[in-house]
Amino acid sequence: MNSAEEARRKLPGMKRKVAGWLCVTGCLAASSAVNAAGGGNSQMASPNSAEPTVIVVGFVGGFVRNDDRRHPEVRIIQQLEGEGGPQFHAVALENRQRTKALREILHWLDGDGNGRLSNEEKGEARIILFGHSWGGSAVNKLARELGSRGIPVLLTIQVDSVNKGWGNDCVIPANVARAENFYQTRGVVHGCRLLRAANPGRTQIIGDYEFEYTVQPAGCRSFSWFNRHFFKTHNAMDCDTRVWLEVEREIESQLRDTEQVRMAGVSVGLTAGRDRP
Repeated sequence: MNSAEEARRKLPGMKRKVAGWLCVTGCLAASSAVNAAGGGNSQMASPNSAEPTVIVVGFVGGFVRNDDRRHPEVRIIQQLEGEGGPQFHAVALENRQRTKALREILHWLDGDGNGRLSNEEKGEARIILFGHSWGGSAVNKLARELGSRGIPVLLTIQVDSVNKGWGNDCVIPANVARAENFYQTRGVVHGCRLLRAANPGRTQIIGDYEFEYTVQPAGCRSFSWFNRHFFKTHNAMDCDTRVWLEVEREIESQLRDTEQVRMAGVSVGLTAGRDRP
């Protein structure tokens, strides 16, 4: 089985798992409500505890369209779209659409629709950002913009992130709880090698993982001749099943932890998630 076929088999698993976690959450919440109404002993979360707003944004690199399914960023998001009800949002965007991403996130977090985010609404944010190449740069810059507004980010994942415009993609802002980095060092274009936390006390760097390529993965065959030859190793990361299965795994871990938080009826702050086993 080639890597592209393996990716197609693996990625749909996320949709099934997320749907399962959300079903369990809803069933437990309904059960608690019934028991409370019937005088049972089960405890129900405080009526003042708001449901977290879960947001997953994937940025594609270069001049890739945000609906181009040849790219794993798009496929991962498409598996998540429509899951989880009104408080769960997943969107794939082009790296130049960072302003649109910020606008959408602010809208999704504005639970009462008054155009301003309260501290409580900001605290309900469970945001995951990931992207490749210029998409990785968009991830870092969007995290900074959210931080300037006091909005926490659960996880950022940069895949061979190439800085676009101002700033330093290798420095992770303090509002990010966990950050992960995949990179390669060959060819004309390559990404950040080592991430550095602006505030190590608030951000956990999960790891910086290097990949080397002597040949491109089979999935790259669908890319243009120009990209396959002039950005050979850089684009290899965008079609390497090994990389994106790890990306999917970390996203799943954070979604799973978020669902556990909902079931427990407690709040999550800027704390590190579960360690990689």
